[in-house]
Amino acid sequence: MCGIVGYVGGRSALDVVISGLRRLEYRGYDSAGVAVLADGGLASVKKAGKLANLEKALDEHPVPAGPAGIGHTRWATHGAPNDVNAHPHLDSAGRVALVHNGIIENFAQLRAELEERGRHLSSETDTEVVSHLLAEAFSSCADLAEAMRQVCRRLEGAFTLVAVHADEPDLVVGARRNSPLVVGIGDGEAFLASDVAAFIEHTREAVELGQDQVVELRRDGVLVTGFDGVPAEDVRAYHVDWDVSAAEKAGYDYFMLKEIAEQPRAVADTLLGRIGSDGALSLDEVRIPAAQLREVDKIVVVACGTAYHAGMIAKYAIEHWTRIPCETELASEFRYRDPILDGRTLVVAISQSGETMDTLMALRHAREQGAKVLAVCNTNGSTIPRESDAVLYTHAGPEVAVASTKAFLTQLVACYLVALYLGQVRGTQWGDEIATVIRELADIAGAVEDVLGTMEPVRELARGLAGKNTVLFLGRHVGYPVALEGALKLKELAYMHAEGFAAGELKHGPIALIEEDVPVVVVVPPPRGRSVLHDKIASNIQEIRARGARTIVIAERGDEAVRAYADHLIEVPPTPTLLQPMVATVPLQVFACELATARGNEVDQPRNLAKSVTVE
Repeated sequence: MCGIVGYVGGRSALDVVISGLRRLEYRGYDSAGVAVLADGGLASVKKAGKLANLEKALDEHPVPAGPAGIGHTRWATHGAPNDVNAHPHLDSAGRVALVHNGIIENFAQLRAELEERGRHLSSETDTEVVSHLLAEAFSSCADLAEAMRQVCRRLEGAFTLVAVHADEPDLVVGARRNSPLVVGIGDGEAFLASDVAAFIEHTREAVELGQDQVVELRRDGVLVTGFDGVPAEDVRAYHVDWDVSAAEKAGYDYFMLKEIAEQPRAVADTLLGRIGSDGALSLDEVRIPAAQLREVDKIVVVACGTAYHAGMIAKYAIEHWTRIPCETELASEFRYRDPILDGRTLVVAISQSGETMDTLMALRHAREQGAKVLAVCNTNGSTIPRESDAVLYTHAGPEVAVASTKAFLTQLVACYLVALYLGQVRGTQWGDEIATVIRELADIAGAVEDVLGTMEPVRELARGLAGKNTVLFLGRHVGYPVALEGALKLKELAYMHAEGFAAGELKHGPIALIEEDVPVVVVVPPPRGRSVLHDKIASNIQEIRARGARTIVIAERGDEAVRAYADHLIEVPPTPTLLQPMVATVPLQVFACELATARGNEVDQPRNLAKSVTVE
């Protein structure tokens, strides 16, 4: 979850590293630190709190310019977020500096061994253990890359490690196991980072680093080997298809506001190139043969957080369009319940970053059982797509704000495409039926744009509710996951008690929470098509209003049947029922962002959270 940057080249390493950390602060902001190789030594500064605290410390205590350096912005796992536990961690001689993302599971045993040998460790972290081990290994081989390989073979758990040594001033070494690390290739320089955003202003040429690999960065190139020292044969270079402007705020106060506004374009981009010249769906990245897809008799969607809510909606679409039974599972629980999987099971793994550890471990368990795995992901070259049998990239562009917005909508589009493609392959949907849904999906970008142009009353409503302690959300059918997503956004951003419920469950307990003036957001399905859903939820609105609730109703424009029961009516454009989450979610994103702002909270970097959860 932490952000890591490494650099070697002709620029000031400190400037490059700090610039990269700014772009990675969304990955963790409990503390930050840097280490620079200069003048035959190693200079390091680290500070608890946000990156601004580190920058202030560097102004007060400048470090010398040097050609190589590393940096880190932390989301705390082992040890409290304070100066001592901040990264980088140095060995006792101050010659090795190391930054780390992940968890070393056997650190206690390794720490005990070090202490028996007289090593003094000053922090509570598992990372400092590795820095001492690295120093010991280097003392016997005088080769930082070989020392890294020796140490990695002893480590258990998930980790990215990046290190420098004062005796090798033009070298940065990185290693990864189950944790993200990407290489950037420049002209006479090279970069390492948790995310390409860290070096996108310098180069758009990147190299994937595989599982259990060590990389050596020098000015004249990179060398990748396995933990066993054998040169890697599967190194793949790729070109990043977005530029630095996509990772900037572009005049918005928050990245989240920018990313909400980018949703119409992101939705359209996810649809691009998916229709073949014959009018049929053509998903080139789905490399599973059609014959195998026709044999699938069960689909399981695994995901976490917002992606899980996308998966819940996907279940409705998959079952409706393919008639294949579909389950949606929290990835963090999936492998612990001994799920029933075999070669006829298709697992759909959804992850914005492609590095979500819970989802990655669920994927690996599924493949061990013989299931096929299809990834829905936004990040090219990340671990989950690489380890899946097939992938559908969402092409949302970089999402920096911790609270997911455009990733959610594009995950929905991708899941709809997967469902339609399965329907096409299996013959449960006719070509004209698929073409109709594709046209409706293409219209969604304009519908989202429409919603965004009508959000000022929603912002005003949010500001008026800033003093409330609780907001409840109700929905039916695909509106139920939308309710869960709306509640999650308030939890993440406003730090409020927020709960989402299936409206039909209201009378089975949750109605006890209704009291005078408690705000309740109700997602109303379209009145056309499945009118029974609409009628049922209209009754739910009357039930809570009779008990004093303040009703905030999201309904299709022109739905007069619910107007009389809405204290606040938020209208969205007409859409088919299965696609309504694409427009109904947007007001909830704006609502949460504005309410958090009104409460004085940090929108892009909410407390205790990080963008990419790369530990279990």
